Amino acid sequence: MYTNLFDSTTIPILQEALQFHQARHAVLAGNIANLDTPGYRVRDLPVADFQEQLQNMIRRRHDPRAAGSPGLLAGGVKSGKAITAREPETILHHDQNNVGIEYQVTEMVKNQMQHNMALSILSSQMRLLQTAISERL
Repeated sequence: MYTNLFDSTTIPILQEALQFHQARHAVLAGNIANLDTPGYRVRDLPVADFQEQLQNMIRRRHDPRAAGSPGLLAGGVKSGKAITAREPETILHHDQNNVGIEYQVTEMVKNQMQHNMALSILSSQMRLLQTAISERL
């Protein structure tokens, strides 16, 4: 009963977005923590791939016959693995480290803003459901 109630909202999509942004935040924080580690290579989660999968999930929600695999984060984020992303637009330092602090902080701020937006929408959805349930009593 509750599964159908939640599946008819944007809650499952927002949940996936929140999980992705939380996992990405940890990866970006690890990049910053390894700023002075010789030979460290920047890691990131594939944002473009996630956004594409999220769009497919939204399409499947409106058209159940649409192709796509269930669960957006099944191989990367849920297993805790971060993949090496594109070479960042930063300088390779003398110790073979390619972490650019400005780039990493910028990505972390963008990621945090996207997380906050998804959390805000999810909170709004929960308030709407709570109002709907309390009105029935």
